[in-house]
Amino acid sequence: MAENIPTLSGSEWRVMEALWSGPKTLMELVRELGQSAGWAKSTVTTMVRRMEEKGLVVYDQQGRTKLFRAGLAREDAAATETESLLQRAYHGSVGLLVNALADREALSRADIQMLYEVLQKAEEGST
Repeated sequence: MAENIPTLSGSEWRVMEALWSGPKTLMELVRELGQSAGWAKSTVTTMVRRMEEKGLVVYDQQGRTKLFRAGLAREDAAATETESLLQRAYHGSVGLLVNALADREALSRADIQMLYEVLQKAEEGST
């Protein structure tokens, strides 16, 4: 798992999704999360403050306005989440994860082709 990168809660993911699309003022976050999640201003404010304390959200001061942005790259959050899921649900086995997806017919032809390409690239890199 990536060092010092926390696993995000569902609510934290919502805030991060809003910020990964670009920096926003608190009121822009309130408007967006109010529409998408039904959150009140106080909920958004509390979430942003807590996430700021964790270093997940940072801001730039522009006059009297704070412009909030993600303090964590989407790729880093996704990698941490993937590793966490892999460890919790599949004992760290990528093979078990892929098998579970295949058993449930959750892999499209495009997914299977991409897996072939990824595996071939990994095999070439390990020789």
